[in-house]
Amino acid sequence: MKGARFVGEGRIAIERVAPPQPGKGEVLLRVTNCALCGSDLRPLRSGWPVTPGHEILGRVDQPGHAWHGRRALVYIPVFCGHCEDCRAGNTHVCRNATDLMGWQRDGGYAEALAVPEQCLLPVPDDIPDRLAPLLLDTIGTTAHGLRLAQKVVPRGEALVLGAGPIGLGALLVLRGLGYAPIFVVEPGDYRARFAESLGATRLKPANAAARRFPLVVEASGKDPARQMAFEVVAPNGAIVQFGESDAWTITENKAIRRKDFSILRSFYFPIGDHAANIDLLRAHRAEYERLVDDQAGFDGLQDLFDAFKRGEKLKPLFVP
Repeated sequence: MKGARFVGEGRIAIERVAPPQPGKGEVLLRVTNCALCGSDLRPLRSGWPVTPGHEILGRVDQPGHAWHGRRALVYIPVFCGHCEDCRAGNTHVCRNATDLMGWQRDGGYAEALAVPEQCLLPVPDDIPDRLAPLLLDTIGTTAHGLRLAQKVVPRGEALVLGAGPIGLGALLVLRGLGYAPIFVVEPGDYRARFAESLGATRLKPANAAARRFPLVVEASGKDPARQMAFEVVAPNGAIVQFGESDAWTITENKAIRRKDFSILRSFYFPIGDHAANIDLLRAHRAEYERLVDDQAGFDGLQDLFDAFKRGEKLKPLFVP
């Protein structure tokens, strides 16, 4: 079986690997596609011990199993289902979930993988293969964070910092939840123009810094954007932090210190949100279609990641 290995310094090796052997409570999933994610860039730089890829769609190949032949998405946290958090519906923050699919367990940049049964998410027949992975990070993660934000800032202006896949996903969810007008700060012209085509107004950093916004979405994972988020959020407003990095530093100043505001750090989504996330995809299908702007197999995966790193792709797919 073929699989991709991140060997470090941005390099990908395509290797022959042992086929997965599902254990008790697991099934074999044949990968249909796996969406590239900005969080993949950290293990791409440093190298990774398991097969990466965590926005996975596949078809279950487990004869005799109730899921055999069905399409399924892979829910990333391997949750226990019985701890206090899981019983409350917060499967994404299960206190016993030490493993994440594509991070501590082999993921989707391969022909197949073993998936715990509780991590299988059904895909309705009207959702095509190429759009299904968007239900995970692009829609699922952003919608969960913005539903939390609604409790603090139910409506009004919003600023999105970073128009990568998460930022653009957040922009579409913001529109769906009724926030307006929506502004975006994004240095890359390709992604910024795409955000404008979705109805956002592009601002230069200096212009954004001169304003205050009730809701700020930090989707870049960069210190300058985080600093800006803290400074430009309006009094009694909220920041939703999606961007990830190995470490970050904020300099507290008068613009931060002399106001009340909320910070919401959102990680993934509860499995119970899946149906509502499907409704979001159906409601804005035409826009989400445009996000998926390229695909490649094993032979083209390195070039696809290189273009993705340069900001020349929005939400491309690995299709083995």
